[in-house]
Amino acid sequence: MNYKVEYDIDLDKALEKIPKRDAKSIKEKIESLADNPRPYGSIKLSGKELYQIRYGNYRIIYKIFDDRLVIVILDVNGRKDVYKNR
Repeated sequence: MNYKVEYDIDLDKALEKIPKRDAKSIKEKIESLADNPRPYGSIKLSGKELYQIRYGNYRIIYKIFDDRLVIVILDVNGRKDVYKNR
């Protein structure tokens, strides 16, 4: 049962601010969510229907729609900036 990954952000623009090596790994981590939307280390944000996974100092914030098998990526940013609008 594979999920479809969609983006509520311009992923390329978000990844421009991140070193290329890290950006490539973050993109791979996002793509792996299609196979397992709740991998080891994913955290459900308290009081919200949002999840996060970490990659170093970066966070990937996303929402899971199990009924439609869709994951929507909401933000990819450094840990100090990613929660500002959440």
